[in-house]
Amino acid sequence: MTKKGILLCGHGSRTQSGTDAFKGLVALLKERYTDYEVDYGFLEFNHPVYEAAVERMYERGIREIYALPVILFAGSHAKNDIPYEMNTIQGYYEDLTIKMGKHLGVNTFLVDLAKKRILEREKELPEIDRKDTCLVVIGRGTTDPDANSDVHKLACMLGEGLGFGFTTVAYSGTAYPTVSESLNLIGKMEFKRTIAVPFFFFTGILLQRVFKQIDEYNEQSENEYVYTDSFGTDELILKAFDERLDEVINGTANMNCQLCKYRKQIVGFEEEQGKEQIGHHLNVKGILFEEDEKVGEKKGLGQKIKSILGI
Repeated sequence: MTKKGILLCGHGSRTQSGTDAFKGLVALLKERYTDYEVDYGFLEFNHPVYEAAVERMYERGIREIYALPVILFAGSHAKNDIPYEMNTIQGYYEDLTIKMGKHLGVNTFLVDLAKKRILEREKELPEIDRKDTCLVVIGRGTTDPDANSDVHKLACMLGEGLGFGFTTVAYSGTAYPTVSESLNLIGKMEFKRTIAVPFFFFTGILLQRVFKQIDEYNEQSENEYVYTDSFGTDELILKAFDERLDEVINGTANMNCQLCKYRKQIVGFEEEQGKEQIGHHLNVKGILFEEDEKVGEKKGLGQKIKSILGI
């Protein structure tokens, strides 16, 4: 029986720490899914891109691939970029099947993990009544209101479930309110403490920027502003991937199209209904492998020089 493959579809990071953390997740899932050939690729910033990763798997004899987006919310990456890439690559192979899974999205594992991060942070701080604490859930932020609404839903579930005095959201970019705008609004309410929960897998430039903003606001405020760790590779994240893998294997990995701006006429986004599905990361086309990861090639002086020159 031919071994099937799992392709972990990352976005890519400008920081080495973010890239290393992603590869750490890959290593854990390789240990978890021993019945599959597990590999990975990126949209941008890092190698290999998806096309190269699929080629690598194909040369290892894989003829059926389950593509799992390492994406928390259904913005343009999950709805356009990754499906566009998978559809394009599928067309290159007559005897290869690629089945795409759903982004992680709103699920009990993320809620439980966010709760875990909050409790971990609270244990490090002097005890106060949660009614005197504001919770702010920080998402990446997209131009898709459907994806942003998931951040609000998770915030509502956490805030009401844990009994915080007030709960709101913030975004690291693109959407309103930004972190600084949200902190300024929270500051007017004079809560004794504000705990920020970043809905991010790993650290990186965006999250480092978020932490810096909160630290700076905390320094100039009489009240306390703190944040939790990112999600990382907690067992609850791995269970969320188990669920998404089971869905794609059994053919139930459906996207939410009821409130998708590309499928329905959404207030303020009417012009995007029916928009063609196309990726916006075409600048990486043709840049397939880092030289030390290229299939079937031995490293030599020529390859090292090309790597240094970025060609």
